[in-house]
Amino acid sequence: MRNVFLFIFSSIFLLSYGQHQDKVDFLHAEIEVDLFPETEKVVGSINYEFTVLQDVDSVFLDAHNMVFEKVEIDNKKISYNNNNRYITAYGKFLKGVNYQLSLSYSCQPKQTVYFLGWNDAIEYNEQIWTQGQGKYTSHWLPSFDDMQEKVEFDMNITAHKDYKVFGNGLFKQKMKTSENKVRWSFDMQKPMSSYLLAFVVGNYSEQKLSSKSGVPIINYYYPQDTLKAEPTYRYTKRIFDLFEEEIGVSYPWQNYKQIPVRDFLYAGMENTGTTIYSDGYVIDSTAFIDKNYVNVNAHEMAHQWFGNLVTEKDGRHHWLHEGFATYYAYIAEKEIFGEEHFYWHLYKTLLDLKQAENRGEGQSVLNPKASSLTFYEKGAWALFALREHLGDAEFKAGIKNYLAKHAFKNVTVTDFLHEMKKASGKNLSEYKKRWLESSSIDTSKAYELLADKSKSLKILFDLQGKIKNGEITTEDYKWHWQNSNSTYLKRHLLEAYSNELPKKIIEEVFTSSDIKLRQVLSEKVEEIPLELKSDFESLLNDDSYITIENTLVKLWSSYPNERKKYLDTTKNMVGLPNMNIRLLWLTLALFTEGYETEKNQDYLYELSEYTSASFSWEVRLKAFQYLTETSFTDEALQNLILATEHHSWQFKKYARNLIESFLQNDEQKNRIHELYKELKLNDFRYMNIKLGIE
Repeated sequence: MRNVFLFIFSSIFLLSYGQHQDKVDFLHAEIEVDLFPETEKVVGSINYEFTVLQDVDSVFLDAHNMVFEKVEIDNKKISYNNNNRYITAYGKFLKGVNYQLSLSYSCQPKQTVYFLGWNDAIEYNEQIWTQGQGKYTSHWLPSFDDMQEKVEFDMNITAHKDYKVFGNGLFKQKMKTSENKVRWSFDMQKPMSSYLLAFVVGNYSEQKLSSKSGVPIINYYYPQDTLKAEPTYRYTKRIFDLFEEEIGVSYPWQNYKQIPVRDFLYAGMENTGTTIYSDGYVIDSTAFIDKNYVNVNAHEMAHQWFGNLVTEKDGRHHWLHEGFATYYAYIAEKEIFGEEHFYWHLYKTLLDLKQAENRGEGQSVLNPKASSLTFYEKGAWALFALREHLGDAEFKAGIKNYLAKHAFKNVTVTDFLHEMKKASGKNLSEYKKRWLESSSIDTSKAYELLADKSKSLKILFDLQGKIKNGEITTEDYKWHWQNSNSTYLKRHLLEAYSNELPKKIIEEVFTSSDIKLRQVLSEKVEEIPLELKSDFESLLNDDSYITIENTLVKLWSSYPNERKKYLDTTKNMVGLPNMNIRLLWLTLALFTEGYETEKNQDYLYELSEYTSASFSWEVRLKAFQYLTETSFTDEALQNLILATEHHSWQFKKYARNLIESFLQNDEQKNRIHELYKELKLNDFRYMNIKLGIE
């Protein structure tokens, strides 16, 4: 009977929630959170001020698996119900009256708040960070899974005194609360959706900038990464100033912060005024050519207007977030890297969209279940096409009016199109049908737009026409190469038609100053002929870790007698944040007969060490991949077991697939079983099932 009652209650509750939560408007919230990382516990309180728009008998908050010690209205205890998904406060709430709802609670979030490094012996490896995108803040704070409830949140976070704390808004003060803890206070002045609430705890240094308009920009980095701060945050101020000018609306928040964290779930997240991003983008000057933060930086910053200032009403309007942030990130890259970069990037994404369409995966940007490729890249294309259709002045006027009219509110695609139509005087029904509603992308129109804007792409399209008609010769490739001033066209020719290009052109690439062009060569040539051996060896000196990685493995494979020379040349290189060169080097050293054999155990031990939780999951994954080519130490196998419950779904999926392949072998299965027992893990449900443990 109890289960039946709960089902009935939940059904009634969900119905009533949808019916009259919109009759209550939450205005302000004061948050108090005390963090206990050793037990991954959050103890908090929150005071909400709300006004009633129409008489109701209850108010609701989303609250996952929380224990409540206090629930009060205007400092008086009231009856409430907590079903571990929502908390319902009962009372007689009258239209036009303001109330204070006070809650004290505790929880141990299984998601949204991530505690890293607190239970190991490594110093200054500890972090706490949040990721609440969509509707997950309610796992650590009684709040709103609905994006349409916008509140001015002020936040106070208490954490260990040895660490810094960052949160949304302007830092006000910090105050010692006990021998080991400090309370950090942050003030927001404008309303926001609760999914954009965020905080980070960790050990950081800072780089302070100021925008042209005077907005403080604070970029954080790990103390050991002082030399990486400049290349990582390169162009940040320039992007910020560009956006204020290009968008035509002042930055809407008090300041802007960027904080890298370990094992983040995505590239970055645009929390209000407080972007959190993966520390895999913290790079040195050499890595800048291979994997820089510019696009992610610009994308998350653009969200401060598109997503944070104006917020979608629901998933049917998600294009208003991701398509816009992607497009404006491209605009930033156009400013920094030039028009050729911009148009060739659009061309590359057009190819990706067509491939998806050919697989039967074409989608409308208005489909709430569309893929990231659709929301981001097709969404950016839709804005590019709209700007070309309206003209620069009308497009920018419409954007400005749209943001100004709906600032700190929720919006629909209809709201946006209305402002664009109003600014331009043009009927947009055909545009909407072609670029927003259609599941396919208008390839012919896209090619026409690109050919009109980019001379080098027009040349490519003409060349592709000849290839399609069988009218191409080696001399044609040579002519296009020699008569092109576009490094982007040359990169594409080398990438797509390397086998058709004359050997003289390949030789010419080695003398090119275009590092990206040389990188393409290191990727495309599989076997290195003797006549190009010395030229390929020169690539080991390029300022590109990807080029060096590609070149090292290919030279090592092609010329076994000179493996020692190649290993000695690259011995002290680490590479990208995922340690691509060092991990490859260790593996090749172990496979090279007669190379420092007395150190083989040390090299295997070092490779195994990189599988531990002390390193990012990107490093760990590559280390596991290389160990499958050599052998797994007991330590590495235990680290793989632990990885099967990692919070990053990509890494967890890889670890589980690898474990399952090992379990197909009885000897390996017995070994895993014994090592698992040594770990004494009780809550690893996946491993318990796989090993048949009750």
